[in-house]
Amino acid sequence: MLEVKILLNDREMPKKWYNVLPELMDLKTPFSPPMDPATKKPMDPSKLEVIFPNALIEQEGSMKKTIDIPEEVLKVYNLWRPTPVYRAAKLEKALKTPARIFYKNEAVSPAGSHKPNTAVPQAYYNMVEGIKKISTETGAGQWGSALAFACNYYGLQATVFMVKVSYDQKPYRKMMMKVWGAECIPSPSHRTNFGKKILEKDPKSPGSLGIAISEAMEVAASSQDTNYSLGSVLNHVLLHQTVIGEELKLQLKKAEITPDILIGCIGGGSNFGGLVLPFIPNKKAGENIRMIAVEPTSCPSTTKGEYRYDFGDTAEMTPLLMMYTLGHAFIPPSIHAGGLRYHGMSPIISQLVKEGMVEPRAYHQLEVFEAAVLFARTEGFIPAPETSHAIKATIDEALKCKESGEVKNIIFNLSGHGHFDLASYEMYFDGKLKAGHDSTI
Repeated sequence: MLEVKILLNDREMPKKWYNVLPELMDLKTPFSPPMDPATKKPMDPSKLEVIFPNALIEQEGSMKKTIDIPEEVLKVYNLWRPTPVYRAAKLEKALKTPARIFYKNEAVSPAGSHKPNTAVPQAYYNMVEGIKKISTETGAGQWGSALAFACNYYGLQATVFMVKVSYDQKPYRKMMMKVWGAECIPSPSHRTNFGKKILEKDPKSPGSLGIAISEAMEVAASSQDTNYSLGSVLNHVLLHQTVIGEELKLQLKKAEITPDILIGCIGGGSNFGGLVLPFIPNKKAGENIRMIAVEPTSCPSTTKGEYRYDFGDTAEMTPLLMMYTLGHAFIPPSIHAGGLRYHGMSPIISQLVKEGMVEPRAYHQLEVFEAAVLFARTEGFIPAPETSHAIKATIDEALKCKESGEVKNIIFNLSGHGHFDLASYEMYFDGKLKAGHDSTI
């Protein structure tokens, strides 16, 4: 009988991040580097020094297969890592499925999500290089609260531009940031020139991650003591998140479990990438591991977007990235999974989708909340709306096993708790959430 919980001790925790870039270079779909929008040539890394510390710039394009996690970062990771893997036995029973469902619980971090896995090293590298302030964006607030936590730990000041619709929907996430000493500003705002332009055109703009990124980058580019920090999309962010998958591999080996299906939600791609990227060598070697990436139908970058170069922000301040995109001017509907309201997808995840190694899937928010409630009533944990997309896909795959009689090991990443999303749950129970929000595309 398999244990309900699979644990590692701190001595077993990975001491290196896994870098998937070398594995991507021999795929049929070429990995395309960031392009300088002015020259239409590969971006000179030195141009990024105005907003990023050198250590992160080096990691962004590194071809080393592994990168050592600094000792100072490991000390902070030890507050919550290694994270547990649970067997969802009660969910299996409710579904009457022969499938075995497991989930990696990243919601146990101080910020309640996977985001500190990269917030901590990003704050650390900035601190080492003498930076005093960091500006960033956040959708639902998980990234903003994680960076606030990390900056507080290393004595940095964080300024967070939070997408306005989520700023209004999720007041306690901005309060978390304030507790850790960060300033949280609704975006678009009057703080930046670009924010003012957006508000002049649409005073009631709900905002978007693309707009918030532009505001945060404007602040960083105009202040010598301020750097910019991104919570998803970029290579170094996914690199830091691979501590999830590296731990999971050790846990599955310990319990003698072979994964058949790995599932995660995608907005920019960081938690999903952190889960699956360490398994890419296994998949390339012929192991039959399916990898399912789940997004909202209201912001379907990988299921309906184009695979091309595009800006990562609305104001066209970022390098051009090869990715699945809905267009950098796209403003998604005001769904409650605010962390998934991004117009593009990580270049790494986009390449794997284009290659057919990752299966993209989209759901609307009513079916996602239905799945979240079932999970909470069987497993006890209340999930965030974002990670509930992964739960919905997990349930669907388990029901397919019920129909076929196949016994498969399905593992998903529980990337964040829903404690500060209860107003969204209230709207769901009151019948005020609409699938119609997702039918605009």
